Amino acid sequence: MSDNKNSAAKRKGGLGRGLNSLLEGNKYTGKIDSTTLNAVNTIADIAIDQIQTNPYQPRTHFDQAALEELAESIKVQGIIQPITVRQLGPDSYQLISGERRYQAAKIAGLNTIPAYIRKADDQQMLEMALIENIQRESLNAIEIALSYQRLLTECSLKQEELGDRVGKKRTTVTNYLRLLKLPPDIQIGLRDNLISMGHARALINIDTVEKQLDIYKKVVAEELSVRKVEELVRNLANANKKPDPQQKLQFNKYDEEIKQVESRLTSQFGTKIMVKANNDGKGEIKIPFVSVDELNRILEILNY
Repeated sequence: MSDNKNSAAKRKGGLGRGLNSLLEGNKYTGKIDSTTLNAVNTIADIAIDQIQTNPYQPRTHFDQAALEELAESIKVQGIIQPITVRQLGPDSYQLISGERRYQAAKIAGLNTIPAYIRKADDQQMLEMALIENIQRESLNAIEIALSYQRLLTECSLKQEELGDRVGKKRTTVTNYLRLLKLPPDIQIGLRDNLISMGHARALINIDTVEKQLDIYKKVVAEELSVRKVEELVRNLANANKKPDPQQKLQFNKYDEEIKQVESRLTSQFGTKIMVKANNDGKGEIKIPFVSVDELNRILEILNY
């Protein structure tokens, strides 16, 4: 029993000193006190009550049950990965990323927590917090889209730069950002997993909000597949297509020519001739007759 306790103590006690392997070139300095200033690019054990939360944290809700589970894991295994902070002054730090670990460590009753200390201004704080969430948290599609939008607007990034920062193709970033053009009800449905991103991407292609909401309600009520929604959207687009005015003019002219041919043939054969043709120019000519004598008369005109 004592051997188990000793091994557990060694595991926890040696945990922080092994963390420097996670960040190459960063030295583990042990516990920091008020005499240690500008200890940037180092990993150290920092008192939890000296750390402020990140005001730029994009996540406002953390699942309490998940935090409790993480806290139980921390009690057994300790902190596997350090949080990241910036130093504000003596005995004062601000969280950059790792708030779930920070909150769970408090629940677990830890007094100190291993942290990577680095320099960061306010914009870098926001950028790092957003990117860390995108890469590490189980965000839904709307949360990812909002994070991308904040990186573009508040961190003055271009879409190409954003793709590089988060390790995504520009088309992927664009597809997420397009979700923010959907009406709020559909965004909420996507956030709450009533529909998938595939459903949402299909709904984006509908030209009016009213039609988007109509099909969205149908999707939720009937639990339609993404393929079925795409089919509905295609059918709606085809129904709304307006004919090209120039093309319509050509069709009208073509129809008029067909009628003129019918009229000339009717006069020539002395019976009502019907000419049908499709848009490809294919069709048929019908020459009706009511008796054998009339058939023979028509054949004579044809020199048959």
